[in-house]
Parts: sequence; structure tokens; C-alpha cells
Amino acid sequence: MSKKIVFMGTPEFSVQTLKILSESQHDIVCVYSQSPKKSLRGLKVNLSPVQLEAKKLNLNVRTPKDLNTEEEYKYFKSLNPYLVIVVAYGKIIPKKYLDLSQKGFLNIHASLLPKWRGAAPIQRSIMNNDKETGISIMKIEEKLDAGPFMTQLKIKILEQTTAGILSDRLSKLGAEQILKCISLIIEDKAKFVNQEHGKATYAKKIEKSEAKINWKDSAKNILSKINSLNPSPGAWFAIKGIRYKIRKASISNLNGPIGEIINEDFIIGCKTNSIKVLEIQKEGRKILSINDFLIGNKFEKGEKISE
Repeated sequence: MSKKIVFMGTPEFSVQTLKILSESQHDIVCVYSQSPKKSLRGLKVNLSPVQLEAKKLNLNVRTPKDLNTEEEYKYFKSLNPYLVIVVAYGKIIPKKYLDLSQKGFLNIHASLLPKWRGAAPIQRSIMNNDKETGISIMKIEEKLDAGPFMTQLKIKILEQTTAGILSDRLSKLGAEQILKCISLIIEDKAKFVNQEHGKATYAKKIEKSEAKINWKDSAKNILSKINSLNPSPGAWFAIKGIRYKIRKASISNLNGPIGEIINEDFIIGCKTNSIKVLEIQKEGRKILSINDFLIGNKFEKGEKISE
């Protein structure tokens, strides 16, 4: 049974679900995405991944800067959707919108709620050394990520799982489940489970200031930071005023002075154990394996990394 659906999403994480919906029997009457961002010099307008995909699919797209205008509210109301699917839209949806859909707003959230409500659940789960995470398909209510969920699916976080890898996996997981969830709602078989609000934790937005590596931390925590900030913004350190982003690393059992290169393989001492750099990116350059990097960049054992 075909139903009218509004889709709301912005980053690459949202695209898989939009594709799945577009291939289904349902009618996507409108796609909402955040307004295009200008490049630093304002010479180019960058459309969001969802807007680009919607254009390929010849779908109706809207990118309002503000949902609170009377014009936008009236337009949304005129769509009269059966259901609204939200995947990382990136804006708070005003309370008055939540009654404009016959079956409400269904959100795919990248954590096992109530853990990691908020803007950066993928990065925070890795940074926190969580062993697992997943997706929650939940009903949107007025409070942030506090609505009841109808399903949760778990996946493991491994030592080399980056935010990029985890995002891809969770995006596919959510997309694979969305049609099943819609069918349950249509058949009036959906069951929603209230969250345990007292166990809620919050995944605040990643700030660029967090990306600098503190070598006084343990190797385990530093590796988690490297993985959680890959691909963006990238965990970095500086030597002689030049920044270097570590793109891939592993934990070494060698010990040495904190914040020093302790051998010719570019292993760096930490509070406990050390970090073996596997892939690195010099400021303004491409990502290189550590072996290729060391061919053109000479560093001495005992060289200190800037605080």
C-alpha cells in the first residue's frame, strides 16, 4: 500500500535510506535538507549529499534556513504526509510540525538510546571506548532524542573501527530496516518502547579544539580519539610548527618518554604504552603510509612533539 512520505536528512549518512525509500512503492512527496553551504571564499555553493541525491532522483527538494516561518509551515501542512522519515536532518523540528503527519515523525538515530542522544553519537561511542553501538528507530517527540523506539539493532566496535567505517555500517543498517518499520506502522502492528530517561547520556557536537592529541593520555584513549575523528576533523599533533593528522594507528606495547618519538618506526610514547603511526597526513598534503611518509620526512628518535 503506497503512502505519502516526507524525507528529512542532510549528510551522506542519510542517503542510503533515501535511496531505499525511492525504490519502494511509497511516494516521496518532498525531501527536506539543510540549506547549501558556501565554501570558505564564497566562490562555490556546496549542496548537501541528500540534496544531490534527491536531484538525481528527480524528487521535490526544499532547503529552508528556518522551519519556523509561516510560509514553510503552511507548505509542510499542505503536503499532508502519512509519515515523515528523519535521518540526521541536523535541525530541531519545531513542536508544531509534529502533528502535521498522520503517523508522526520516525527517526533513525545512530546509537542505542537512551545512550548518546544528540549530535555526535558515532564519534562519542568510539571516543568513549564503547564495545558496541547500533541504531534506534524511534518516534520524534518534543525533547531531543527522547521518544520511544520501535526497534534497535546492535553492531560491534572493533579496535580499528573509525567514525567513517561505523557511519557507513549504521547507515546501511538503518536503511535496511526502514521499510519493515513502515509496514508495521501501516498494519498497525508497531510497538514502541519507552526509553529509560534516567540512563540517558549526551553526545555533544565535536569541537575542533578536541582534535589535538594529548600524549599524556593512555595509548588506548588516544587511538580511540584518532578513530573517532577519522575522517573529520582528524586528530593531529605538531612538530616544529607543522601539523600532522594521524589517519590510522595501532597500540604498541613499547614504553618511552611521553610525547617523544621512541624509535625509527615513528612510535610515540604515551602515558601508558605507545602509539604506532600507520597512516599520516602532513598539513596540506595527501595521506601516506608511514613508510612512504618517512622516505621524504626525516625525524630523529627522541624528537619531542609540541604540546
